Formats: sequence, structure tokens, C-alpha cells
Amino acid sequence: MLLVLAGPVVTAADPARATTGGTQPVHDYASAVREQVWVQTPVDSDSDGRPDRVAVRIIRPATTAKVPVIFQPSPYYAGLNDIPNHDDVDRDGSVSALSPQAVNRAETITFAGYLDNYFVPRGYAVIFADSLGSGGSDGCPTSGGRNETLGMKAVIDWLNGRAPGFDAAGAPVKAGWSTGRTGMIGVSYNGTLPNAVASTGVRGLETIVPIAAISSWYDYYRADGGVVAPGGFQGEDTDILAKAVLTRANPEVCADVMADLEREQDRETGDYSRYWAERDYLRDAHKVRASVLLVHGLHDFNVRTGQAGQWWDALGKNHVPRKIWLHQAGHTDPFNIRRDAWLSTLHRWFDQWLYRIDTGIMREPVADVETAPNQWTTSRSWPLKGRDTTVRLGGGARQTFIDDTSRTAESLAAAPETADPNRFVHLSAPLTKDVRLSGTPEVTVRADVTGDSPYLTALLVDYGTADRFVRTRTLAEQDCVGPGIEGDPGCFAKREYVTAASDYEIVTRGWIDVRNRLSPARTTPIEAGKPYTFRWDLQSTDHVFAAGHRIGVVLIATDRDHTLRYPSGTVVGVQPGASSIELRLS
Repeated sequence: MLLVLAGPVVTAADPARATTGGTQPVHDYASAVREQVWVQTPVDSDSDGRPDRVAVRIIRPATTAKVPVIFQPSPYYAGLNDIPNHDDVDRDGSVSALSPQAVNRAETITFAGYLDNYFVPRGYAVIFADSLGSGGSDGCPTSGGRNETLGMKAVIDWLNGRAPGFDAAGAPVKAGWSTGRTGMIGVSYNGTLPNAVASTGVRGLETIVPIAAISSWYDYYRADGGVVAPGGFQGEDTDILAKAVLTRANPEVCADVMADLEREQDRETGDYSRYWAERDYLRDAHKVRASVLLVHGLHDFNVRTGQAGQWWDALGKNHVPRKIWLHQAGHTDPFNIRRDAWLSTLHRWFDQWLYRIDTGIMREPVADVETAPNQWTTSRSWPLKGRDTTVRLGGGARQTFIDDTSRTAESLAAAPETADPNRFVHLSAPLTKDVRLSGTPEVTVRADVTGDSPYLTALLVDYGTADRFVRTRTLAEQDCVGPGIEGDPGCFAKREYVTAASDYEIVTRGWIDVRNRLSPARTTPIEAGKPYTFRWDLQSTDHVFAAGHRIGVVLIATDRDHTLRYPSGTVVGVQPGASSIELRLS
């Protein structure tokens, strides 16, 4: 959607904008104003009889001109508690929340990451805020619950004069230095909170940049009725995550809240419920006013790609101005894998939406996709315009396989032409040309299930030798993206891809609890040995199958690294002629 944006006239009091090339680094970073404020929210999530307050740290140019705000929320600034099944992998930098006593001692407030070093000299304020129940904020964390959304929304309201704020001594503080125009950004949980706040339609939130972010918490911990763990966190659920980020000083205050989370999340049936609806931002996508620059890694097995695909589709249905970046890496910021291009894009994006400078970015291609390591392509739409192709999974008689929970999906996808009792495989003929898949595949399987496991798992596999992404690694060499101070130099280690040749790759996968074949919200038992038709989505993706490769569909029951593990031995009987997969190919 193309918007013609009219901005205010550039003045001498606003030197960062005195150019047709966008904002320039003219403000002195070392003399930037640093302060902390506590913003009052409309919720009392710890039930202490007082509205919760959010701890907000601010760095802004020392100028009399009003400036817009880049806002990164997080529950991780004070670190994580030692909770089973949750390491510290989601943390996006390290910033300790400062208490009022620390602020009164005039300790320097430092900011993790690159946002302050790059954008403050260009005339932006950068603020970090502790999500409710974490760091210096009051309240209780609820893993995406309504209180967390309203807590971060209150910061936007304060910046626009609609919520009270206070300094360390309790004196009222207003954001008179701010234009009120705010952009939210973050990775993982830090990117999920922008999605949540945008879904309220709050005025003043002009844009969000959700990176590796959740759009529905149900789909983070569940899949079509099945309990499905985020990659690497087998056994985690909303209560575990909330306990991990809970402020360490007084966790007993939130004991009842934690007990409610554990009870209401329902690990027995895995059904969608009011609990999950509260954490489903897709339901309120029609309220989103902010533009969206959506970023996700195609090898992100923590916050899986379906989170990006379904949010992207919902925003499109509601005509939200948007762009998408999809890269080959996993759960990470594109700053770590394509630094120069990312900073340029982000700079122009914020100039467009926060300073209202027409940078031309909204007239450029909508999608920027890394289809293979270090191979980027742009397109005017995403998913690409192509043909929706139905691929039948064969014909002939019913074929059976036996669930073996000790085996990983990767081992079950290997050697597709070798007989294996623990899977069903369909292979295409070798491709005569490159074929690009984009979007969200859907699989239909006609099958009977007998045994303990209620899971069916579909794997879409690229069979053929190629050099593929393995991981990113950190280099000794650094580059500096802006000025800094002691303890925050503005310099960051470079990173690069590690790739390796392999004979196949699981491109995407998806799961269903067969008892939820009629609805994710309703468990309906099946009759052993009776055939049913099951339909479910795989994770959204973008992938090029090279000429000479073969497209494979592998059906298994338990996905050891993601689903719950029931006793082995469940027998699945597949009717190939009545089973298929829908692919958007170009």
C-alpha cells in the first residue's frame, strides 16, 4: 500500500533533518540526555492495590527540538531466573534495570545493542522498558497476557501525554521532548510485545519492527490441538517462561498468578481456549494502525516461521502498510547477518514513518528474501504470485508405519528410497528446472491411527546435494556503527554463516493432534483403525528446489524434538491416493 506522507518543514532547530537524504548523525552522542522514568499503567497484575508501574530508560539528543522515539520493550533486561528448560538464548543484549537508589547515585544508564549508538546521533530518542513483572517494573509476567500488552501500551500513552510518569523521587514527569511518534522494535519476546501493542490500535505507535516475533502464543506452544514445544525448549510452557523472567526480588507476590498460568494453559488436551485467545494477536489484527517491517529467519526453530506467515497474511487482509525480510539464519537479528543493508533499510524505514520523510522505501519491492545463503532476491509480493499446486502422495493400497519415539525427524527423513518401518515417504520425479516455494503449505492425509500417540507430523523435504545453512559464527573483527561511551562503545563483532554440503534438508514441517481434526478448540476422540481425513498447515517458508532435486513428503507420528512423546508403537495407516499437499510454486 503506497502512502503519500506530508511532513513538517525542516527548520534550523532540527539539524538532523536538514537534508533531502534523510536524518544525519549531527547530534553528540556523549552529551545525550539519559534518564529513567516510571510510567503508571491501568493494571494491577500483582494485586497489591496499586497500579503497576513500568521502568523506562531513555537516551535522547540534547536538543530543544522534539524528537520521535524508537522503543524496545523486554522482559530480559535484568536477566533470567534459573528455570529448567529455559536457557538465556532469547536475551537481546544485557542491561540491568536500575532502581531509584541507583538513579539517585547518578549511575550511567547504558543501552545494549546498536539502536542508541546509531539512531541517537540522527535525532531519535531510544527507550528501553522492562515488561511487567521483570527488571524494575511492578506486576507479574504472564507470557503474552493482557497485562503485559497494557503495560507496554502505557509507555506509548505517556509519550503522547495520556499516562502519568514519575521520577525516582515520585515527582511527575512528562515527555515534553517527544513528538509522540513512536516505533517499536525487538527480537523474540522483545519483538512479540510490539505485535501485542500494535494490536490495541494505540495512537502514536506509527510503526513496528517485529523480528523473530510471536503473533499467537497458542502456535508457539501448541499446534492444531497438540502440545508442541519451541525448538530447544522441550517441556517448556507459559508458566516456565513467566517464572524465568519474573523479578527475582519478590517472586512470592506472583505465586497465585504463576499457579493460574500452569492450570489454565492446559497441557492435557492442548485445546485452544479463552486463555490462548487472550494471547492471540491475530484476533485483533484489524485494529493495527502501525506500519509493519516484519523480519524472520527461515531456520528459526524457536519462534517458528508460521508466526510470521500468519501475521503477514492477517496484516495484508487489513491493508496495513508492510514489508518483509526473510533470511537464512535462525533466531536472530538481521543486524547479525546483513549489517550494512539492514541498517540502511531500518534507517530509511524509521525516517519514513517517524520523521515523515519520503525516503521512497514504500515504493520499493515488498519482500526481500534470502533464498539460499548469501543469495538475496526481491519481489513485489509475498508469497510470490505463482500456481497453487496439489501434489498427490501416490496411489495404490493403504501403507502403514509404526511410531518410534526414539528417532528424530532428521533420521526419519534420510535415505528416502530405503524401506523404513517408521515413516511414509512420497517422492517427486527429479525436477527439470528450479522451482520456488513460498507461503504456507497445507497437507491433507487420509489415515487411521491405532495406539497411544495422537500426533501426525508432516515433513516437506528437499532431496538433493547442496551447500546449506548450518549456523552463524562470531568473528574476532568488529565494526562500529556509531559513537559510544565507556561501557557502550558502539562497536560489534562481525558474524558470518557456517554452511555445509548435505544430501537433504527438511524445508518445513507441521503437526496435528488427530483428536482435534474438527477444531483446535475441541478434542474429539477417534476410533482405532477407522480412517479419517486430517488437514493441517506446515510452517510458512520460502525455498528454492534446484533442478535435479526431488520434493519429498514424509509422514511420521512423533516429532521427537517438538511433540510430546507417548510410548512407541502407534500404527498409522495412510491412504496415499486420498492424501495430498498444497504448494504455492513459481
